[in-house]
Amino acid sequence: MVYKKQVTVEQALQKLKHFCSYQHRSHYETQQKLYSLGLYKKEVELLLSQLVEENYVNEERYAIAFASGRFKIKQWGRVKIKYEMQQHKVSSYNIAIALKSIDETDYLATLQALAVKKWASLKSEQYLNRQAKTTSFLMQRGFEPNLIAAAIAKIRDTFKSY
Repeated sequence: MVYKKQVTVEQALQKLKHFCSYQHRSHYETQQKLYSLGLYKKEVELLLSQLVEENYVNEERYAIAFASGRFKIKQWGRVKIKYEMQQHKVSSYNIAIALKSIDETDYLATLQALAVKKWASLKSEQYLNRQAKTTSFLMQRGFEPNLIAAAIAKIRDTFKSY
C-alpha cells in the first residue's frame, strides 16, 4: 500500500500562497489542491479562510479575469463562459458580475467577425448548409441564438448587395 506524504499546515499554506499568487484561482480549485496535499476537512477550511482573508483567493476577481480571458483570447461567448465557470463552482452572483464586465460592443463585434470569417470559409457550400454550419460554429463558441440569427441576417444582407 502506498501512503501519500503528509504535509504540515504551514507547508501547505506556503504552497498555496505560491499556487494562488501566480494565477487567479477559484475557491474550488484551491480547495481541491489542499485536499490533494493530504489535508483534512477542518484544516482545508481553516487554510481556505486564511487565504481569502489575505486576499490570495478572491472569487469575484477570479470570475472577472476568467471571463475576460476566455472572451478576449479564446473568443468564447457568454453561454460557454458561464458554463465553464459553473464547472469551477463559481457562485451565480460572481458569474453575473463577470459576464457584465464584458463590453457589449466588443462582444457584438467579435461575434460578427467570427460569423463573417466562417461564412466566407464556406463559399463552396449551398446557402442553407452555409447558414447551418455558421450557426452551429457560433453556438459551439457559446454565443446566444438570437444574436447569432441577427449576425447571419446582417451577413446575408451584405452578401446580397454584391
